[in-house]
Amino acid sequence: MSTFPTRKIGGVSVSAIGYGAMGIGGVYGAVPNDEGRFKLLDAAYAAGCTMFKRTGKRNDIFLATKFGIVSFAPGERAVNGSKELGVDYVDLFYLHESVAAMAEFVKEGKVKFLGLSEVSSATLRRAHAVHPIAAVQVEYSPFTLDIEDPKIGLLETCRELGVAVVAYSPLGRGLLTGQYKSPEDFEPTDFRRMVERYNAQNFPNILKIVDGLAEVGKNYGGATPGQVALAWLLAQGEDIIPIPGTTKLKYLEENLGAAKITLSKEDAAKVRELAAAADAQQGARYPSGLLETMFVDTPLPGTVA
Repeated sequence: MSTFPTRKIGGVSVSAIGYGAMGIGGVYGAVPNDEGRFKLLDAAYAAGCTMFKRTGKRNDIFLATKFGIVSFAPGERAVNGSKELGVDYVDLFYLHESVAAMAEFVKEGKVKFLGLSEVSSATLRRAHAVHPIAAVQVEYSPFTLDIEDPKIGLLETCRELGVAVVAYSPLGRGLLTGQYKSPEDFEPTDFRRMVERYNAQNFPNILKIVDGLAEVGKNYGGATPGQVALAWLLAQGEDIIPIPGTTKLKYLEENLGAAKITLSKEDAAKVRELAAAADAQQGARYPSGLLETMFVDTPLPGTVA
């Protein structure tokens, strides 16, 4: 396994860029067969990427999984379901609601660290008071800056409490790679067809930021727009850990290659200008219903939501 830059979650070193497995789960349409998916995970491991959202070389990787988004099985079944992943324990366990219950799994040795996903600043503070929170998983990219919004205050709170930020969809669900020119490029079953942000009216804004990222990439040996986006995220702080996903080996190698790029202050500022301009013009990042679950306060004990 090659040497790869690392960052910290809960005091443990993890690869600076992880691997997000939502794409190989079918959210964006067709996926490789099991053989193809294992090849992706093996290639990620061989390149030094050891933070996975599923399983792999168990003793050598940092495995994060999540429950609580919809009406799945109760928490105990979710953790005991790690047997379905072929593992005895989970490193990082994300959830949207009960931290006290999660803490029991830490005591039992089934989970090493606790994380939260898309929570409010106030909820993070409450959760951290019950049990130390190692990471918050949130959508974060030059295409989605919500976590930085002072009104939301989540990034500020994470840094105050020493909580790592695991940035999912760091490539804007693939839009920042430049592979898509219109919504018609999405497969019929692709989740992105349901999202306002990716509609035909907003695609000119998307392509504008992609072109801007490509222009910055010229200063780094022709780095791709996606690599520039990931390098920009890495430049936001040692506590930011992007987890791009892909179904293709070519793009896996490209994504991990972003760890070798260090943007100049001037180029990082250019990317932020592009990001701010795009952020001001685009629509919602989730369909109605799901959007209402983002950055909300969980109900206090004894109250009815």
